[in-house]
Amino acid sequence: MNRRTKIVAVAVALLIGAGATGAATAAPGREGGAHREAAALTGAAWLDRDPATGERVRFSFNAHLAWADRNDPRAATGTFRYSHAVGKEEFTAFVRVDCLSTGGPVATVTGIVEETDVPGLRKKRVGVSVYDDGKRDRLGYSWLVSSPLTDEVPPCNAAAPHEKVVRGGGDFRVLPWIYDGMAG
Repeated sequence: MNRRTKIVAVAVALLIGAGATGAATAAPGREGGAHREAAALTGAAWLDRDPATGERVRFSFNAHLAWADRNDPRAATGTFRYSHAVGKEEFTAFVRVDCLSTGGPVATVTGIVEETDVPGLRKKRVGVSVYDDGKRDRLGYSWLVSSPLTDEVPPCNAAAPHEKVVRGGGDFRVLPWIYDGMAG
């Protein structure tokens, strides 16, 4: 294959790949679109904590807002999990999503804790924010500014994404919210 043919073949492959991606994300509400979500937050990563402290913090997300519910972030579904280990002690929580709001590379998700080993946290709402920068994501959480044990966390609220993900320690992916400005 000569150089020009190789360049054309690579360009066609890239266009086909971009077309497949575009079909999956650019027009989720149109019939025939492969992807029918208005917003999403997925992925898992470790936070960048000082190794000398022995802290290990991990979050994972599988939160989605269906195209049909695009105007109601409180119709989001899915789960997220987090764990925080210090030395030999580890605390975990499994959360059922009750709100997902995204804009550009930022997502805020809240949910009700269904399973945990933290006394008093079960059935409480917690919130997490994520900044998906593609290189080194960031994350924030509602308990930075208020205690979920004593304070009411409103749906789709969390502190700004202030902590960094460990380099090479995972990745979060945000599908920006597609809002059409029309009710229901």
